[in-house]
Amino acid sequence: MGKDVIVACDFSSAEQVYNFLDKFEGGRKPFVKIGMELFYAEGPQIVREIKKRGHKIFLDLKLHDIPNTVKKAMSVLSNLDVDITNLHAAGTVRMMEAAIEGLTRPDGTRPLLIAVTQLTSTDQESMENDLLIHEPIDKVVMHYAHNAKVAGLDGVVCSPLEAGKVHDTCGSNFLTVTPGVRFADGDIGDQKRVMTPAEAKKIGSDYIVVGRPITAADDPVAAYNRCVAEFVD
Repeated sequence: MGKDVIVACDFSSAEQVYNFLDKFEGGRKPFVKIGMELFYAEGPQIVREIKKRGHKIFLDLKLHDIPNTVKKAMSVLSNLDVDITNLHAAGTVRMMEAAIEGLTRPDGTRPLLIAVTQLTSTDQESMENDLLIHEPIDKVVMHYAHNAKVAGLDGVVCSPLEAGKVHDTCGSNFLTVTPGVRFADGDIGDQKRVMTPAEAKKIGSDYIVVGRPITAADDPVAAYNRCVAEFVD
């Protein structure tokens, strides 16, 4: 399993995302993340069209509901030819197990399923004050990751600062998908726990998710290639 850079296509319309992806025609086609904004604006057809263009897709909808509802939703998403999808680990082990059941197709195949531990916009202070979780954030993330592995998931979304310890806790084959990645000379935006692509590679991230440093760059293709050079090559 090789490392890869996933580009967060956080656009609000099909036109915007196609204009962005057109820049990569004739070159390396990036692995893309389709999040809530684009999916809610354009629906499942946007997934089908981007897949048809030859891109791998991480469908980032972060399901979190009662187990039966998540199971039914995942059975619908399994009909889309995505490569990775996700849910919130906070939904409990039973919910994650139900998600696997729903996502698995009759022939036994399914997309990779990963769990969100704590969002990278969450720090210790906000976790304690807003969520009333008073354990150290590192301990919470590892507990959620362990629960995801117990439930049969393939990995977690976590801060790059936690990727190495997730592998120590859950094994080297348990995937770490890490947002909160910025270039050393870039703006960290609203992320609280960040790291550069080169640092994420060194600490053991399997995939990094990079949005604005690529999508808002003056030259998105050059920014993407810089990310790949730092993280993959």
